Amino acid sequence: MTALIWVLVVAIVVLAAFVAAGLVLGFRALRRIQSSRSTEEQTREQAKAKVDDANAKAASVRAEAAAAKAEASAARAEAKRVLESAHEEADTVLEHAHRQAESDAEQVRSAARRSGEREVALLNTTVKEQAAEVERRAARIDERERLHAEEVERLVDRERRLAKRDAELADRETKLAEKEIQNEEAGQQHKKELERVANLTAEQARTELVEAIESQAKREAAILVRDIEGEAKSTADTRARHIVVDAIQRIASEQTAESVVSVLHLPSDEMKGRIIGREGRNIRAFESTTGVNLIIDDTPEAVLLSCFDPVRREVGRLTLEKLVLDGRIHPHRIEEVFESAKNEVDKLCERAAEEALVDVGITDLHPELVTLVGRLRYRTSYGQNVLKHLVETAHIAGIMAAELGLDVATMKRSAFLHDIGKALTHEVEGSHALIGADLARKYGESDDVVHAIEAHHNEVQPQTIEAVLTQAADACSGGRPGARRESLEAYVKRLERIEEIAGGKVGVEKVFAMQAGREIRVMVRPDDVDDIGAAVLARDVAKQIEEELTYPGQIRVTVVRESRVTELAR
Repeated sequence: MTALIWVLVVAIVVLAAFVAAGLVLGFRALRRIQSSRSTEEQTREQAKAKVDDANAKAASVRAEAAAAKAEASAARAEAKRVLESAHEEADTVLEHAHRQAESDAEQVRSAARRSGEREVALLNTTVKEQAAEVERRAARIDERERLHAEEVERLVDRERRLAKRDAELADRETKLAEKEIQNEEAGQQHKKELERVANLTAEQARTELVEAIESQAKREAAILVRDIEGEAKSTADTRARHIVVDAIQRIASEQTAESVVSVLHLPSDEMKGRIIGREGRNIRAFESTTGVNLIIDDTPEAVLLSCFDPVRREVGRLTLEKLVLDGRIHPHRIEEVFESAKNEVDKLCERAAEEALVDVGITDLHPELVTLVGRLRYRTSYGQNVLKHLVETAHIAGIMAAELGLDVATMKRSAFLHDIGKALTHEVEGSHALIGADLARKYGESDDVVHAIEAHHNEVQPQTIEAVLTQAADACSGGRPGARRESLEAYVKRLERIEEIAGGKVGVEKVFAMQAGREIRVMVRPDDVDDIGAAVLARDVAKQIEEELTYPGQIRVTVVRESRVTELAR
């Protein structure tokens, strides 16, 4: 359109030049006519001819000017048409822009609605989890109230028994007083009789009486010591078993199984492509930022997160969960969400540590130890949550200490901190018992607590009752049914192999694997195996089990040889 206008302008300029030239020529002609008026008559014919020629040229110029005006009018019409077309096209573009803006606004509203729905779903999930946690706490409180009621009943019963024994002791003291009086009277009579029969003086009789009483007292003392030793030997194991069983039965803790792999469910398989990103940039950014391996396979609507550090794995899982809910997945966004998830996990660990301390009843723990305790929320040992194991061990140790009349607070503290070193085993080399002892010593724990921590796995020989009870409580918590898990198939195969090893020996009649494979009892035929052979058989079975099998802890081999003789009395 611009080129056409320029052509019209050039044409008008040319026509104007022609008109100007014609006017100049006419003006010059008139001047010649005026200057040569005297010779007008002479040259009239010639001038007339020139005028006619000028008129012809002027007519030609006027015709050309009219043509230029016509072309200019056509150009203005064309320009007007082009302008109208441009207006129409602009209206079309504007209308399209309005429609596109409405579509974009609708998409933004839909995205906002979906984001709101996701936030509502997340809030509902959080509310449900909090409600479930409240229910679990209420159940634990009810259980504790029941245990306290049972403890009150037991104490009342003990008071009744003590009152009864006090009455019996008072009655016995009264009888003993009467017997002493009778003995004193008998002694006087015996003294008189001795003096009369033996013609002895009182001093001689007293000496003989003292010797007789001393001999009798020594004999009765020896019999009493023997009876006390026998009773202690026969009741010690029963009493210890009673204390341990009572402590375990009064602790009803939850047991959970975790692993080194976390599974995150996705809303659809399309999300896997967005997680991977263009040429895998998102998954590389995620793994480098979080330190967690992201495994995306053919599993429908799920991805796997793998990491040996449970705290780091939980941060990665929470980061990916937030990214999936948000929908925006790119390297910069991954770093932002990672920092948010890390802070959230730190708060969860701190809250878990505070709840555990309140549950156990410890209030003056160093803040650094509190932080390390919180990290154990995501640490497991043979499938058993370490933080819950610490709480359970502390309760068991406290109950046993109360039964034995020891310091319950120190005992609970020793048992609660015995596995604190596991919070640093990924960062510091060495046994977790020695690491935990160094930490406890560093942050001002008492020598008894430090020694109980370092001796609970016999790296250091236990020297105090707190260390021994910490070992016992740790074994009770880890050895109870359901506390720790292993592969069911491996467990069954191990039990079968243990029974095969013992059953293949000569003279074996029956084999029983007991206590989840921790003890094996071998019944032998007494005619085929004597006592010495039973000892050799037990040693051979234990040695073969050590060489062929892998198992936690230890396995006790017990060979039972029983002889029976039966006769009939007619």
